[in-house]
Amino acid sequence: MDEIPSEQVRRLVRRAVESLEAQNVHDEALGVMREPRGFSVFKTAPMIVPAGRAWRLGVLLVDREGGVYETGDVTRAIEPLRAVTNRSAEAEARRDDRRAAARGKFPEGEVVNHRYAPLALDDESLIAGSGPLEVRDGIVVVHWDRSSPGRGVSHLDRYLADRVSVLTLD
Repeated sequence: MDEIPSEQVRRLVRRAVESLEAQNVHDEALGVMREPRGFSVFKTAPMIVPAGRAWRLGVLLVDREGGVYETGDVTRAIEPLRAVTNRSAEAEARRDDRRAAARGKFPEGEVVNHRYAPLALDDESLIAGSGPLEVRDGIVVVHWDRSSPGRGVSHLDRYLADRVSVLTLD
């Protein structure tokens, strides 16, 4: 009998986590943006606060408990130097993210993943397509390049094995 999609994902993620833990592969911080609080001039500054740890495996983040997330943005917790003139809006947004992570009690230089999205791993969600995961012919696949329809798709077991081998240098 074929394995149901949710069991497939749990088994494959558990195997990836066991391999990463056995090799002592460094994980990265997860953070959540905390918007300014207060009123008028008495507002706190926006900050990214710690929300756990996970390994970044391409388009997926995987935590020790088997949680799977779609990657979002990544930054470092550093206090940016003074602004350079004529910067793009995107460069200023990245600078604001670095500053927000630095305010969030992360160690200096820590890689922080934020704006990530938890993926629903129940059978119905996987069959309908949960972020980059979907079921094709009873097998869970991951879309690692959504810009090319029909391309950039791998079986989840091969994808995780490949991404883990990159981190463990196997």
